[in-house]
Amino acid sequence: MSWKRIWTMFKARNYEFFRDTAAFGWNFLFPFLIIAGFAIVFGGRDFSALKVGIFPSPGEQVDFRQSNLPAKFIKTEHLEFIGFPDLESGLAKLKHHQIDFLVRHDSPKPQYWQLTSSPKGYLVERLFESSFVPDDHGFGSKETLAGMEIRYIDWLFPGVLGMNMMFSALWGVGYVIVRYRKNGALKRLKATPLTAFEYLTAQALSRIFLLIFTLIVVFIGADLLFSFRMAGSYLDLLIVFTLGGLSLTSIGLLVASRGTSEDFTSGALNFISWPMMFLSEVWFSLEGAPQWVKSFAGLLPLTHLLRAARKIMNDGATLIQVSSECLVLIGVTLACLVLGATLFSWNE
Repeated sequence: MSWKRIWTMFKARNYEFFRDTAAFGWNFLFPFLIIAGFAIVFGGRDFSALKVGIFPSPGEQVDFRQSNLPAKFIKTEHLEFIGFPDLESGLAKLKHHQIDFLVRHDSPKPQYWQLTSSPKGYLVERLFESSFVPDDHGFGSKETLAGMEIRYIDWLFPGVLGMNMMFSALWGVGYVIVRYRKNGALKRLKATPLTAFEYLTAQALSRIFLLIFTLIVVFIGADLLFSFRMAGSYLDLLIVFTLGGLSLTSIGLLVASRGTSEDFTSGALNFISWPMMFLSEVWFSLEGAPQWVKSFAGLLPLTHLLRAARKIMNDGATLIQVSSECLVLIGVTLACLVLGATLFSWNE
């Protein structure tokens, strides 16, 4: 393997990207517009369904037969009840806006927890209070969360960054290589001493450089305007996004290893990216979703990238605490790179 040849291809791909001013500008503008739109229209508030956490409950399906909650509240339409085994797990979801309200239902007077900054939590509280009749002698006690609350836009921000990285990695590598193969550029490179592994390595390194460069610029610009919460280490966050970018880029390389049709490649990339966009918790939490949906989401690399990024940004987790997510991203990268290099073809 020659690092000189890899460096040459690395520079050539970067020059091509920076000279394409339309694509270059859109990589910065697209995530910023999404973040600004949510901040302006929703004011950082959650817009998902009304979700009420109930504890203690052995599973997500709550058994209300031994509950002290009023029947009027339980039967209220448009409320989704999600069970949690203990207070700590429920508070963690409430703090991250993954549920709107949290109630302990086995006490004589049910205790409840609510985020003061959550409009939907306020609505659930009004419904909860109104479900008690005068003979109930009160509806229990209200508790507040200690520490800083996490805004919905703080929870959303890593998702927008990860989504932008996903599209840039898949189309910036997979679609481009197929286009090179179709117009004969790869056939001409085959006549040089460049190997398939060297070419794919250069493409992956170039895309990672561009992804991280774009990520840093967007992160700094958006943070100056909206002051996002950052409880953990910037270095740990950078490492997580780098590993995530490598895994997504390797998937793009695998798709491009044999693709010859731009239309087919576009369809294949859409088939891969759309499930990740909707099931990897980019826009909304999967709390309350069927277990098979959560299990399938756990197979997607973007899910592990966003879990690790949110733990670092919102909870102050260290790299050791997100090591399981990092190992999954590394495993996906190695598997796709080896398989892509094995299957790679220069010709149509």
